[in-house]
Formats: sequence, C-alpha cells, structure tokens
Amino acid sequence: MTLPPPEDRSALLRGLRFHYREWPSPGKPPLVLLHGFTSHARSWDTFARAVQPGFHVYALDQRGHGETDWAEDYSPEAMVEDVHAFVGCLGLRRFALLGLSMGGRNAYLYAARYPAEVERLVIVDIGPEIHGAGATRIQTGVQAPDVFATPEEAVERALRANPNADPAEARHRTLANLLRLEDGTWTFRYDRSYRDGSRTIARPDVEASWRELARIQAPTLLVRGERSDVLAPEVAARMVATIPNCRLVTVPEAGHSIPLERPFGFIAAVVPFLAERVPSGAG
Repeated sequence: MTLPPPEDRSALLRGLRFHYREWPSPGKPPLVLLHGFTSHARSWDTFARAVQPGFHVYALDQRGHGETDWAEDYSPEAMVEDVHAFVGCLGLRRFALLGLSMGGRNAYLYAARYPAEVERLVIVDIGPEIHGAGATRIQTGVQAPDVFATPEEAVERALRANPNADPAEARHRTLANLLRLEDGTWTFRYDRSYRDGSRTIARPDVEASWRELARIQAPTLLVRGERSDVLAPEVAARMVATIPNCRLVTVPEAGHSIPLERPFGFIAAVVPFLAERVPSGAG
C-alpha cells in the first residue's frame, strides 16, 4: 500500500499562525509529535515516515520555531495550551502524544492536565530536573554564531557541534531550519530573541512538575539516551516510579538528541510501545 506524501499545513491558533506537517494514513489513529528547543516539525520526518503505516501523524512547529509565528510568551503553560488548541482544531478527541526535550516537557504537562485526551505518551530524554552540563551546553549552543554564508556552512557547524549526530539526519534537520536573509546569507528560523541573549529558556517549577507527573493516566514510555547529559539516570528512575504506568527504555550510544543521533535506534525503541495501543475509533 502506497501512503500519501506528507502535507505542510497551517492553522490560526490563539492569535498565532502555526505550521504543521501532516503524514496522512486514512483510518489510522492520530499521533502528535512535539519537537525540541530550536528544532522544527521536519526533524520528525524519518520517524514519521516509519510510523505512518500505523498512525495518522501530525508534527507541529511550536511557537517561535520552524515556520510558526514568533511570540512574546514562551512559557510552558502557553505551549501546552497551544497543543490543546491544535488538537481541538484538528478535531482529535483521543491521540498518542510524543515529545522530545522541550516538546517532551510540553507533552507530559499536557498529559497531566488533559488526561482524558492522551491515549499513550512518549517522553524523550527530559524530566523535571536537568543536568547542569546539559543546560549549559544548550544555552551556549543557541547563542553561537548563527549567520552563515551558505547552507553548507550551517551543516558543517551542526556536525562539529554534535559529532555523535547521524550525518544524514543532521543535514536534513539543519537545511530545513534555515531561511535566507535579504543580503543573501542564511540563518535559523527560530526566534532570534533566544539567540541574542535577551530571552532565557523558560522552565516550569521543579516540584510542581513532579506533582504533575503523578497525575498522568496514560501508559507512558520514557526514552533516555545512554550518553544523555540532560536526563540523569536517577531522575529517569524517579520518573518511572512517579508516573503511575511508566516504563524506561535506553537507546544505546545516543546522547540527548536521540532521533538525531540514533534515528533507527529511536524507532526500534518507540514503535513496539505505540503498537500496543488498543484499537479504537479515536480521532
């Protein structure tokens, strides 16, 4: 069976124009994907293609990222309500939800606050507490030089910044995250205020987040990269103990950006969990 190609779409949600990429699979249950900080919907292309036979996939560009509008408020609360508006616009009543890093935080907060809507939850390499080394690396990386003479220069910088990345994934993710400036140079699509030091990365209250995790009702898979500098093993263990129905899987040789670094290891870790869903008329 040949499945339809992905379609790029937009929706007006809460006063902002949001871009999302849809991977149609008629009659299959919906799966919503939330990317990480500074990333975008197309970073999920390899994964979405792999799961499309079993799911109708929606990959959202979250506010300030990809082709979605920039905003004044980048709080976790604002992003969670964006997801609520998004699934409401699509008419999804019950769906699987998967998020990486910032998107994983938004996903678990969403599942805690709207438990009746989330059928299965996948949290990728994020928790209420973040390694100091990981937080420093992310902040340093986002403030590195961000204007390039050519797209190839941007790709080369991405590979130097993360030598553990899969080269094809790094190229695809970087090229899809660029826009051309009036002077012919290239820069990233995500909100410049993250890059010029004028905005800090908003995070929810740590203890409040632990309380939120305890309210999740959906079967949950926590995915950790073996070499992660963001999700410590002890934090992952506490999450498994706190979320009522949660299991942990570790992707060998992967750091924090698991789908970027070990895309097929990530697929192998996640697909069996998603396949356990009970068939229903969700959507």
